[in-house]
Amino acid sequence: MDIVHIDMYLIDEDTDQPRYQFDQEALEELMKSIEELGLLSPIKVRTTPDGRYKIIYGNRRYKASKMLNKPTIPCIVSTATDEMDIYLEQIAENLTREGFSPIEEAEAFHKLMNESKFNSSLKFLAGKLGKPENYIKNKCELLKFGNAVRKLIVSGTHIRKDKLTEDQVLPIKDLPIEYRDPLALIVARDEMPVSDVKKIVKLFKDKDISEGTKDKLLYKSGYELLQTWSTVQQNKKERERAAELKAEQEERAAEAKAERARLAAEAAAAAAGAAGGAKAAAAPDGLGSAALGAVPASGAAKPAGLAAGGGLLGAAGGALAEVAASVLAGAAAPAGEASLAASLQQLLASLSAAQPLPQEALDAYAAAQPQEADHAVFAAGVEALIHGLEQQLAQWRGVQLMAKAKTVAAQ
Repeated sequence: MDIVHIDMYLIDEDTDQPRYQFDQEALEELMKSIEELGLLSPIKVRTTPDGRYKIIYGNRRYKASKMLNKPTIPCIVSTATDEMDIYLEQIAENLTREGFSPIEEAEAFHKLMNESKFNSSLKFLAGKLGKPENYIKNKCELLKFGNAVRKLIVSGTHIRKDKLTEDQVLPIKDLPIEYRDPLALIVARDEMPVSDVKKIVKLFKDKDISEGTKDKLLYKSGYELLQTWSTVQQNKKERERAAELKAEQEERAAEAKAERARLAAEAAAAAAGAAGGAKAAAAPDGLGSAALGAVPASGAAKPAGLAAGGGLLGAAGGALAEVAASVLAGAAAPAGEASLAASLQQLLASLSAAQPLPQEALDAYAAAQPQEADHAVFAAGVEALIHGLEQQLAQWRGVQLMAKAKTVAAQ
């Protein structure tokens, strides 16, 4: 590749080239280096129809040499004429140089994909420039911001006051335009780290916060925005916890309701079963009219000792009879309940009238001989008594279950 020295006055800058921002301080440093060491790398130019030359890349070196009043500059002369190839070469060269800003990159990529004379695809550019498609796409996203924000976007990841890195602004890019630029300027002013920027973005994406409130938040500092985000998050957690507690309470209430329904169903089933059995009982009055010590077998001879036998509960039955009487005394009691309470009182009264079986009667029956009594008739009477007791007991167990269910429902 030949290098030739061309007169400075014959060379023109390319105003359409991708790079147009030149830091004055860096330019002065380059000028001092050229003055001391000379130009270490030639610039690249192409010929134009009027016999002049236009820079393909090397604008900074050309500017620094011009500031030093150099009469000539070493150049590589290209014969390329295709605008696409020249522009791609300019981008590729600048990507290797310091100072090529993210916005300059973004504008160059956007130009290649949108201007009719290039009309390139994202995939084509990625292949030509050796960059991932996502890299090019993210660069173009920077163009969503206004000029005031674009001027602050610099290369690198170092966070500086009144400057913005790509990592700082990319989380903001999808916010509505009325929030996007103001927030970016707050981030630059307060030197906010990327993690804090993401929290603030979540605050402005929150649909539960009104637009009016979000407008007011734009007047806060970055620190105040973080405090607001923290408060909002805490409130959300408290609401979620309250919702969980409410759901738990509703679940417990549903379980209690189901339990009451189950008890009521069991009580109804038990009562129905007992009622069916009671119809088959030998004694129509059951325990309501006979003392428990009696033997319901007509003409049955009682063995010595049991003929004068008493009831089973004794004085305890008297106390229960008083309770039943107090139930009956309630004038507001429903007819069904009063009728059932009357049966209960009658039963308890008969139980309290009887006396416990004396031990001597039991001993005498145990010692009795078969010829002393008709033991078969006596045994049948005992069996009938027990059958009646079991029927009554089944009915009262059903009443007990219904009573429990009503007690739970009343709580």
